[in-house]
Amino acid sequence: MTVDDALSALGTDPAKAAEMARHHKVERTYLGVSTPAINAIVKDWRDALDLEARLGLAAELWASDVHEGRIAAAKLLTQARIRPDDAGAWDMIVAWVPQCDGPAIAEQVAIAGQKRLVADPARFDALEPWVAADHLWTKAAVLAFTLPWTKQNNPKAAHLALRDRALDWAGQLAGDPHKVIQTALVDWLASLAKHDPATAQAFVDRNGAALKPYALKSARHRLG
Repeated sequence: MTVDDALSALGTDPAKAAEMARHHKVERTYLGVSTPAINAIVKDWRDALDLEARLGLAAELWASDVHEGRIAAAKLLTQARIRPDDAGAWDMIVAWVPQCDGPAIAEQVAIAGQKRLVADPARFDALEPWVAADHLWTKAAVLAFTLPWTKQNNPKAAHLALRDRALDWAGQLAGDPHKVIQTALVDWLASLAKHDPATAQAFVDRNGAALKPYALKSARHRLG
């Protein structure tokens, strides 16, 4: 399957495309395709293509710089298990992170990244340099990629060690003034509070002064 065939399969809705371009405010091509439609087509591709072909198609869809193409590329690599070896998928996802330039694509890349990080937590090491990155969405990815570690009800010692590492990174990001980071921090803490409210509250007690006032207020509200 060529990338042109894939993009044609996604279809177009010119009116919706124009609306999306106004909403996302990023200069690229928009097709106006809904998320459910992308999901259905990507599922068919995953079922029909072997790993090498999926990686190749994902790379070409990303390189197309079409909004829905990039969303579909990330969705192609969003699987709990990628066999026989997911290293190529992980490398591709990591390479995409510094190219993200808006929340919709960044979110989908992060979901794909979460799956690969859960599959091999040793990959946490790759995230550490992102904390001090100049690129906004790379910093935000630190929180987005580690979100699964906020959702564990009975974490084992190894899980807690990784969560503590993510908490340390979150603390370093608390002083970043950008709304994207502040909002991501509040969402991350709110997710943690559902499973470990004491640890989430301790983070706010320790780092609240570094948060922007609106974020601190939101965090306190959502932590109850």
